[in-house]
Amino acid sequence: MQLWSIAGNSQKLDGGAMFGNAPKALWSRWIEPDEYNRIPLACRCLLVRDLDGRTVLFETGIGAFFEPRYRERYGVVEDRHVLLDSLEKAGVSHQDIDVVVLSHLHFDHAGGLLESWSEGKPPALLFPNARFLVGATHWERARHPHPRDRASFIAELPGLLAESGRLEIVEGEHSRTLGDAVRFHYSQGHTPGLMLSEIGGDGGVVFCADLIPGRPWVHVPITMGYDRYPECLIDEKQALLEDFLARNVSLYFTHDHGCAMASLERDARGRFVTTRECAQLVGRVW
Repeated sequence: MQLWSIAGNSQKLDGGAMFGNAPKALWSRWIEPDEYNRIPLACRCLLVRDLDGRTVLFETGIGAFFEPRYRERYGVVEDRHVLLDSLEKAGVSHQDIDVVVLSHLHFDHAGGLLESWSEGKPPALLFPNARFLVGATHWERARHPHPRDRASFIAELPGLLAESGRLEIVEGEHSRTLGDAVRFHYSQGHTPGLMLSEIGGDGGVVFCADLIPGRPWVHVPITMGYDRYPECLIDEKQALLEDFLARNVSLYFTHDHGCAMASLERDARGRFVTTRECAQLVGRVW
């Protein structure tokens, strides 16, 4: 199979929100903020061609569905649908995608499913030939969000996915659509039922989603202000990183603006660190 890192629309969000209770004196060493205290964030997707004979896209980024005032509020940098341009550079269109795997349905991970915003036009799905995979626990959260995270969801999206007739609600480690080709891990700390996709088994790669948005969050105590249960997330991250390290599974990052994938090691003090960092993947054979 071939792996491509696919850029979606990028964001600039408050650094304090992205690093939870970590002080700015610490996190600003990792990512320099701008004059508004915002840090640059990718919304990176993963394209896998010939994954058990299918073309599979893991996530769709934030897209361009926001009207201008919300695009500014949430720090979306570009006004065009960058994901579609990036797919074209990889030699495919959204119509060529067989499966879209969604770790969760927060707008910065699923907004790219929708066409670009246009005055007076209701939201509409792209990817007309794809099956959409969403974890069962998170599907219920998206349909019935809590007041704390209601703004993180696109209200119309669950209905559009259900009406497509191509939605698979995933329960357990494997889906009907992808079978043994992808193994799913679940996390509750960021949002209920966050689904991490592992491709290739031992020595493979895992799409870390918002459990580990980028390299700084590999450090176990570091969480986001957006996380639902930070202590739960830390425990989940510790256990999963132990497993990934033991099995030589590489980490794929969605929000790290400078790194798409990295290997995992321990430093002299026993902390998890990244190594063999890769800025982008261009048809990498796995």
